[in-house]
Amino acid sequence: MLHSDLVTPGHLSRSAVIYIRQSTPHQVISNQESRRLQYALKQRALDLGWHEGDIIFIDSDLGTSGSSAQGRDGFKDLAARVSLGQVGIILSTEVTRLSRNCSDWYPLLDVCAYMNCLIADRDGIYDPGAPNGRLLLGLKGQMSEMELHMIRSRLTAGLLNKAARGELALTLPVGLVRDQTGTVRKDPNQEVQSRLELIFATFLRVKSACKVLRSFKDQALLIPRKDRFGDVVWKNPSVSAIITVLKNPAYAGAFVYGRTKTIRPPGRAPVQKNLPMDQWRIRVNDKYPSYISWEAYKKIQNMLKDNYAQYDRNKSRGVPRPGSALIHGIVYCGECGHKMVVQYKAGTRYICNFLRQQHGSPVCQYIPADQVDKKVVEAFFAAFSPIEVDIYSRAVEQKKQADEQVNRAHAQQIERLRYEAALAKRQYMLADPENRLVASELEKRWEAALRELKRAEDSLAQRKLAPLIPLKITAELKEAFSQIGRKLPKIWDTGTLSHEHKKALIRCLIDKVIIHRARRDLIYTRIVWKGGATSAFDVSIPVSSLAELPGHKQMEQEIVQLSQQGKRDEDIAKELSAKGFRSPMKNSLLPSTVKTIRLKHGIMQKRHQSHPRRIDGYLTVPQIAKVLDIPRHWIYDRIHKGVIDVTRDTKTGLYLFPDKPGILEQFQKLKAGLIQNLGC
Repeated sequence: MLHSDLVTPGHLSRSAVIYIRQSTPHQVISNQESRRLQYALKQRALDLGWHEGDIIFIDSDLGTSGSSAQGRDGFKDLAARVSLGQVGIILSTEVTRLSRNCSDWYPLLDVCAYMNCLIADRDGIYDPGAPNGRLLLGLKGQMSEMELHMIRSRLTAGLLNKAARGELALTLPVGLVRDQTGTVRKDPNQEVQSRLELIFATFLRVKSACKVLRSFKDQALLIPRKDRFGDVVWKNPSVSAIITVLKNPAYAGAFVYGRTKTIRPPGRAPVQKNLPMDQWRIRVNDKYPSYISWEAYKKIQNMLKDNYAQYDRNKSRGVPRPGSALIHGIVYCGECGHKMVVQYKAGTRYICNFLRQQHGSPVCQYIPADQVDKKVVEAFFAAFSPIEVDIYSRAVEQKKQADEQVNRAHAQQIERLRYEAALAKRQYMLADPENRLVASELEKRWEAALRELKRAEDSLAQRKLAPLIPLKITAELKEAFSQIGRKLPKIWDTGTLSHEHKKALIRCLIDKVIIHRARRDLIYTRIVWKGGATSAFDVSIPVSSLAELPGHKQMEQEIVQLSQQGKRDEDIAKELSAKGFRSPMKNSLLPSTVKTIRLKHGIMQKRHQSHPRRIDGYLTVPQIAKVLDIPRHWIYDRIHKGVIDVTRDTKTGLYLFPDKPGILEQFQKLKAGLIQNLGC
């Protein structure tokens, strides 16, 4: 029987707890000897003087790491028993079984010291309440924590070294398989290969994952996916599945390790964050057989990022949309630098509301869109005019290739469904007819396979009966495509091109447009072209009154001078428009604006305009207004409201009142509110 001076009758009156733990489920299965060694500690407890009925095993933490107390119910049970004074000694083959984290280890030592509980391992028995015992246990705890760190470092270094060579066996996406020698090859299933190629080709043609989904839905095509066992299954396409394929660099032949980063928010479960391409930890190109080139992969990633319209964060442009604002998604505020959005309420306008959303500040700018779009399109035409490309021939060839790929996908899908139907038939025929439980299920599978085959054959038959006629256009439009640089302005506003097509064409040359309201009537506009070149110009926009126009006083003076010289309104408007003057709502000066200013200053071009007409026996509205010193519009307003009962004279077209003494007196009473109506 073993003896120790540290073991006292007080310890023997309490339980002896044997704590058993192994770090991983694999160790539990493969490392049986370690587990037997830990259970054998029962004999040591008996030798120290504990009765068999007082020995307790805590083995609920088998297969759990000791790096943290989280998730270790056995460790928590042990700490609770010690704090209640039920444990006299804790036995473990080594203290690393108890904890490999000092933040969990030292609180356990404090509780054991306070409750006079011993700790024992293969090297000896320790009293946590004694200085020597606490020193040794503290050192062992620190060494176990450091040992765990060293083990992780060695494992991580080996893993990273293998990943740097591209030899780490990561999970492969559908379409790539690893053979028995560890070599990665394309899936031998040709339908899987062609369907993945069709996804990439369709995206490069339509430039949107949603449009790829719509195309596959229209053609009733399935896409290959992997189930939880790694087997290929055919499923209906979804946007997330298509984006997963488009974003996986393995299809470009690249081995990539470290595309994500684990973030552990306090009090919440860890989450995985995708990292941008320049922050990937390891990338080895040309390691796998590729479905697309690396350049095509980067192009696809840029297109996906650009399509994701993060307007509030000003990150991307978004896909071209059917709205009438042609530079939507590429227009930026010249005041604060943030992206502007479109408002279609009360006319099309570009507004910058980023600061209002983030800080409650007023909106930076409200800019009318039509005038800015018109000038930007003119600049686009000027830059586009030298371009001569045979777009029609290229479009026809792309359409032909796309149709061939779709037809090949349909043929492969029908071939696969025929095989599955034949397989289901063979399985049904081999079943024992007496075993109805099996035969009925196999019959259902055969029927389901036949239905899927019939649906696919009907879909292909309908496609053949109603073939798509590629790009059926007029000869004029075909010529326009062949000479796109010179013909595009002619077909721009004919309705041939949709707003989405116009926006896509503009984005081919223009990277962004910065607009800033320099004056109430003037927008400073700067275009940043693809490649970095810039163009700047001013855009005049409508205002509500003459007073908002710069130089309106000078324009008024010149109109007065020219009118006094006897010039016509049309000639004055033409002359001043050439000098840069304009009307509030137009980019040039209108004769009506000249007339308004001229009449304001009392300048008449005809004699009867400066001498009011006189009708014998009657008074006109101007005559009454002059005598009574009341505004003319006050009289006209009462006439229109029916307060003054009078009709126009058919011969002169004027409102005539009898020239008698009482008529002026009645007008004075109406003005003073003494009477409610005035009749003639």
